[in-house]
Order: sequence, then structure tokens, then C-alpha cells
Amino acid sequence: MDTYSFLRELADSWVLLILTLIFLGVIGWAFRPGSHPIHEDAAAVPFRHDRPEEARADE
Repeated sequence: MDTYSFLRELADSWVLLILTLIFLGVIGWAFRPGSHPIHEDAAAVPFRHDRPEEARADE
């Protein structure tokens, strides 16, 4: 068996399985029960330095 055929067979079977398991692990990690506050904080990053509405009304 030449190298290309071996690597192609490996990629079609085991590497695909490993990458699928890694993908599912990352999805599971992102949606774990304790991660909600972390995601809320990350979602608020673009708005951290916005001025409050009271400061805008004074202008």
C-alpha cells in the first residue's frame, strides 16, 4: 500500500471520527450548565465602554 492510499484511508476513517468527537466535545463544553455567565460577559464586551443614557441626554 502506498503512502497516499494509507493516509487517505486513515483520514476517511479514524481522523474523521476523532474530529467529530472533538467537535462534539467543544459543543458540549460551550453549552455546559455553568457557562452561561461567561457567555453573557463575552456578549457584553462591545458595550462595556458605552456611556449611560443620562450622559447622552446632557449633550
